[in-house]
Amino acid sequence: MKTRIMYIEDKSKGLSGPAHIGRVTFSKSGKSIRYKGKELQSLKGSGYKANYYDVETGDEYWISGCRKDGADRLYGERVLIAIDEDIREEYWLEIRNDPSKINQKAT
Repeated sequence: MKTRIMYIEDKSKGLSGPAHIGRVTFSKSGKSIRYKGKELQSLKGSGYKANYYDVETGDEYWISGCRKDGADRLYGERVLIAIDEDIREEYWLEIRNDPSKINQKAT
């Protein structure tokens, strides 16, 4: 299965929610994503400020590729984004190209 480090923001409680940088796994068809045990299905363009939903709970998420400049939040809020421990080093080295922050656990 194909994996990728991506930005995942929970939109279930409003336009701005808790966010993570983490590794997702794509389904064979590419229409769903797995992240931390959740199966997230594409909204196929029908969501409002969300592009995936949790198949089990219906909660909506915004999932996108990580930006090199770190401006991943949809509205540019300066709210911390947690970085999953298992990808932290790879994120700072390969995506942000900033080895000086390799021990930083949030953006």
